[in-house]
Amino acid sequence: MLKHLSRVRLFALVGGLLLATACSAGSGQDPSAPYTDGVEYATIPGPAQRYSPEGKVEVVEVFSYGCIHCDHFAPYAEKLRQALPKGVVFKLVPAPFSAEWLPFARAFYAAKKLGVVDKTHLELFKEKFDQHYPMNTLDELADFYAREGVNREEFLRIATSDAVTQQMKSDLALIQKWGVTGTPTIVVDGKYRSADVHNFDQLSALTQWLAKRELAAK
Repeated sequence: MLKHLSRVRLFALVGGLLLATACSAGSGQDPSAPYTDGVEYATIPGPAQRYSPEGKVEVVEVFSYGCIHCDHFAPYAEKLRQALPKGVVFKLVPAPFSAEWLPFARAFYAAKKLGVVDKTHLELFKEKFDQHYPMNTLDELADFYAREGVNREEFLRIATSDAVTQQMKSDLALIQKWGVTGTPTIVVDGKYRSADVHNFDQLSALTQWLAKRELAAK
């Protein structure tokens, strides 16, 4: 089962471990629904906390370039992104769950700022896990982006900037509020978090179902 695929300690960027607990299935659960609240997904306690104020239904993958399960899910996630209906937006949020994962989070924010995520996202996974390039430090990641045509010095400047540090802290705080403890995890509209799914096909199908249900509700 894929629940909490990569269990890692939360890196103390914002201090403390404040994980929300998943809700169990309520008495109003629709018996005809293909998935059960408290089993395949969990309703996140409290008011919805979206990643951005954008009006579309929001699908967020919490991931890390240091997570081999995220590498395995990446092609599924790309197909999912392309298959989502109009009115639904797919976003990536890196999880700085450990000191080892910090460089990967910084690299993502820099790549996003430089506008190269679409070009480099799958390729980074491929080089790290399939081709076994040494990509664990920020310098090694800078070498990768330089091979992809990015200015190495500019990449490092952005990746180590105060703005990226603050973004990382803010995103980690939100990930904690969502109750995410492993990667890859999908969060839909800041309301629902994937939980005990059996494979990546089911994770993709669950995401589609939750997104379409949210879209219909709007």
